[in-house]
Amino acid sequence: MNELTMNLEPHSAVPLYEQIYQYIKNDIQKGRISAGEKLPSTRSLAGYLEVSRSTVELAYEQLVSEGYIESVPYKGTFVLDVKELYRLKPKKTVAGGQQEKKKDILYDFSPHGVDLKRFPYQVWRKLSKDVLGEDKSELFRMGDPQGEYGLRRVVASYLYQARGVNCTPEQIIIGAGNDYMLLLLHTILGHNHKVAFENPTYRQAYRMFERLGYPVCTVDMDKYGMEASILRETDADIAYVMPSHQYPLGIVMPIRRRMELLAWADEKEGRYLIEDDYDSEFRYKGKPIPALKGYDASEKVIYLGTFSKSIAPAIRMSYMVLPESLMKVYQAACRFINPTVSRVDQMILQKFIEDGHYERHLNRMRALYKGRHDTFLNCLKPFAGKCRISGEHAGVHLLLTFENGRSEEELIRLAREEKVAVYGLSSYDTQGTRKNQASVLLGYANMEEDQIKEAVEILKKAWLS
Repeated sequence: MNELTMNLEPHSAVPLYEQIYQYIKNDIQKGRISAGEKLPSTRSLAGYLEVSRSTVELAYEQLVSEGYIESVPYKGTFVLDVKELYRLKPKKTVAGGQQEKKKDILYDFSPHGVDLKRFPYQVWRKLSKDVLGEDKSELFRMGDPQGEYGLRRVVASYLYQARGVNCTPEQIIIGAGNDYMLLLLHTILGHNHKVAFENPTYRQAYRMFERLGYPVCTVDMDKYGMEASILRETDADIAYVMPSHQYPLGIVMPIRRRMELLAWADEKEGRYLIEDDYDSEFRYKGKPIPALKGYDASEKVIYLGTFSKSIAPAIRMSYMVLPESLMKVYQAACRFINPTVSRVDQMILQKFIEDGHYERHLNRMRALYKGRHDTFLNCLKPFAGKCRISGEHAGVHLLLTFENGRSEEELIRLAREEKVAVYGLSSYDTQGTRKNQASVLLGYANMEEDQIKEAVEILKKAWLS
């Protein structure tokens, strides 16, 4: 596909990025854009529509976060197969030549959503002008492959203060998204490893390692997360875990289990834990638990973090903290790989963090999501005794597990008949071991409190009547 023709309304109250997002989303739902089809690059589409590239990037990243498209490193952006999502019915002609109205989704409980309406546009715009106003030609030269030192310095400081991670800027690598980080990690680690994942798990990471040729396996979890005793029964030497907020189950791993995993990694040379610190910024009960990396006295944890969830998906900046032994491998063998994030964007983010804007934005979003979280739980009180609610201590989604005889497919169908989109847990189960459980994910980041109340009322009638 070379272009996407759409009529944008520059003076509309709806932001341009949201107009682009809605147009592409609707065309995917209606089948006008087929699964597997390549979308135009953000640069070419921005030029065609005569809008800024960042506007198109925001639209694309919202579509990525909701599972409509995916970005494949070095290849482009492609439409995903969304046949399991709600798809609009084809037009039907009725008497008198009138067309039957199409159904549409009124409420979408996407677990991948980010509230972009609260993005600090004015602050970001000012910082962008400040950085570009410095008139430094060096900004447009190829930067440090590891990431600009100033940004790595403030990230190291943030990780120490907020996540208990004691690392140096020299241990941090900045890159364009977690997919790139995993590709880079593949180059650093080499092929001679077997990777164990939690089950159910973050499918994107599972697919990445599988496509990169690694033998992969899964370890079922108890209520505390991945069990080290079962992990020992595999011959894996790398374990990919999300201890702060496991996705999709929402488990917050307790200290004892974290220590057990660290002990497993410390038993043999060459074993590592990859810690994906998913949703660590949003916790609603008790004090934040330091990252697993914060307890890593033996340098066995590879730490992954991103600004996509806490700021905006279009920021496209992730960071990786490597143990010193693996950083030596990177310095010796991988420094030739060019940086994937522009120096300008890195400096804007650096100033955003240094000037306190990031902390203030996080505090606002925590309060916002906490309000929606509390409203959601309060609305779900009529479901008590009908289902089990979990994942409520952190993150921006809840998990409902029903034991009243209804299947997951039936729950999804009944909700979508009422124009509400919910998402099944089975799509995250790599081994099919949970196919007999009826569990659905309900994300609330994209929904206002009034919308949550209205949507839950609809689900109550659909599921409990």
